[in-house]
Amino acid sequence: MAEINGIWDVKETDFPQTATTEAKLKFLLNYAILAPSSHNTQPWHFQITSNAIYLYADRTRLLPIADPQGRELIISCGAALFNLRIAIRHFGYMEKITTFPEPEEPDLLACIELGEYIQSSTDDNLLFQAIPRRHTNRHDYQDWDIPETFFKWLQKDAAQESGYLHVVKNTIVRRAITDLVAEADHLQMADANYRSELATWMRPSSSKSHDGIPVYAHGIDEHFDFTTPLFALVLRNINMGDSVAEHSRKLLENSPAIIVFATETDTPSDWLAIGQALERVLLRGQVVGLSTSFLNQPIQVPELRRQLSQFLDCCAYPQIILRLGFGVEVKPTPRRSVDEVMISALSNV
Repeated sequence: MAEINGIWDVKETDFPQTATTEAKLKFLLNYAILAPSSHNTQPWHFQITSNAIYLYADRTRLLPIADPQGRELIISCGAALFNLRIAIRHFGYMEKITTFPEPEEPDLLACIELGEYIQSSTDDNLLFQAIPRRHTNRHDYQDWDIPETFFKWLQKDAAQESGYLHVVKNTIVRRAITDLVAEADHLQMADANYRSELATWMRPSSSKSHDGIPVYAHGIDEHFDFTTPLFALVLRNINMGDSVAEHSRKLLENSPAIIVFATETDTPSDWLAIGQALERVLLRGQVVGLSTSFLNQPIQVPELRRQLSQFLDCCAYPQIILRLGFGVEVKPTPRRSVDEVMISALSNV
């Protein structure tokens, strides 16, 4: 785990305060790359010039079965963008962000520059400190209530990033969402192409790729890490829909809270914005010790996504389903280094 910890243990005291703007921008990427992403694909590229960072969607990491439009891909990039914004503020600058700066280049998602000097706020510093501590926790959570006032805080956080956050309180709606997740599991696991895509992103802890989901993140003892290729082979060839759906059902039934992020329209701009709302909420949860994990399966199935929208009776387009609770500390998943996600200014993306 030494290499993983090296990525996650970035030290703010290493910020090159007296170096060039370019060196500062490169250091700030150490925080952007800690954002969550579907299957831990880390679907982002960054290009640095003398005074700006350009954030690109990396389409080579698209999930063509689960995410054919690249919706979740861009949401993941939005989460990375939010981390970058908070890091910039923590180190004493106002961020200057232009999203989709060149319409003819749809994969160029944002241009980020350092603005004027500012005094970082206490709240920004709290969120910044949470970045390297935030890890997706796919395990069971404690049966502890989350205060209602905290949900209102999360809703304000989401609204600050132009997102809508629906807290699922109604027992009937909660049961309906649980049923949708289970139904989506059955549908997806019955698709051999989906299972193959999922298996492709399973990784042994010793993998040199620095991405994907290692077995320990699924709750499997690390001593069985050597079985990863066998487990991936079984996943590709056997429909385990019943067991996967039952596992998802139990996770949801035993989670203190379920929240859904949604938007009024469904464009790349919405996806980038909801990714920033998502990361703000994830970091806010981490500040108070909340664990989170994703159960987006119904949103990945168009018909089930429409049903989910009807159950929520809110914005037209649900984007993310998240469960929240208090769980034990978990190990982080791997991350590619800054050098691995950077592209040359002379490269064509």
